[in-house]
Amino acid sequence: MGLTKSEKAISPLSLVPDDLSEEITEDDTERFFQVVSTELGPDQIKRIVSPPRSYPKEKSVLAVHWHPEFVSLDIISQRIDALFPNRKEELIIPTQHNTLMRYGGYAGVEVDCYSIGFNQKVQLLFHFEESRVKEAPVFHSILSHTFKYRSSQLFDFIHAITRPKEEWINMAARDTGADGAVVRFAQINVCKIEKLLEAHGDEIPVVSIKNKLLRNFFDTLRGAYGDGFIDRVQTYLRAVKMIVKAHFPLKYFYRTSDVIAEARTLGGGIVVPHPEQFWPILLADYDIDGYEIWNPESRRYTEFLISVLHEKNKHRKTSQPELLLFMGDDTHFGEKVKDPAHQDMVKASREIGVQTAWNDLMIKKKLIVANMDKDRVIHEYKSRLAG
Repeated sequence: MGLTKSEKAISPLSLVPDDLSEEITEDDTERFFQVVSTELGPDQIKRIVSPPRSYPKEKSVLAVHWHPEFVSLDIISQRIDALFPNRKEELIIPTQHNTLMRYGGYAGVEVDCYSIGFNQKVQLLFHFEESRVKEAPVFHSILSHTFKYRSSQLFDFIHAITRPKEEWINMAARDTGADGAVVRFAQINVCKIEKLLEAHGDEIPVVSIKNKLLRNFFDTLRGAYGDGFIDRVQTYLRAVKMIVKAHFPLKYFYRTSDVIAEARTLGGGIVVPHPEQFWPILLADYDIDGYEIWNPESRRYTEFLISVLHEKNKHRKTSQPELLLFMGDDTHFGEKVKDPAHQDMVKASREIGVQTAWNDLMIKKKLIVANMDKDRVIHEYKSRLAG
């Protein structure tokens, strides 16, 4: 790739590791298949079925925002049993991104949508009684289209580096302090990933076609190049990814209102996750069942959101069911099966069904005023899904 004057000013290419080859080696191919594999080894299975702690005093489990990824639901079920051995009430529904999954008589999915009114992509959680979506061709077509389109972002990410968008990569390098060695190292290895995808695309599980593929591949290079250097590369790649996401066209996603309408015809329930990322939804007056007021990466406005939704409920028409207050764990099981040395510890620490805010004294006080608690949410939402 031809470097611009601004990139040359960052650092000379002589800093690139001397043994870096542009040819795909057997080690490269082995690393690639390692990161796209969905097969779990004995140690990985053990990490899932043997959580680091248990919650024997927990009688109620609410988990309606979590991602199995490529981990079997049977294995996840064993973890749930180990976590909550004495549970009496539960509502546990997986919400894979743009892929409907079934568990315990329910089905769920987290869908990317486009809200035209405020020109923003939003994500919504959809939940169903399993029987209602066995025959749902329109909804399944919506999910299939959205999954394929969202997956295409990986190739935009790759092409931004291999067929370089000079403005983007220079911006990412400038913002992260990445020198020429980092930029060149990233490009050579992403080129290898692109070629391996082209050569073996038909052999790769579709669930592996996501932006994380790049991050996971570069993590396998830590032993050869050291954590410090690979951390710099990962920081630079994250910056490129964020630029790509910011320029990803939204018009090819289905409109939020259309997806909601289709889900309602199937008796689906709808919850807004990550509310602090989607403030306009609070004003949009969509036909939804509730808002997630807390999850491990959305904690800042929990008490405020409880008060806002309590006020909204007081002024809703008698014909409108009240808005429910949810908490999500946003667990990603793909992170838990990684070698602990390569895990994103913030994401790996999330636990299915564990939402500590339910027991926070200040939050609990707000919930009492709003006449809301976990058991009530479970019972009411189950009732709505049953129709």
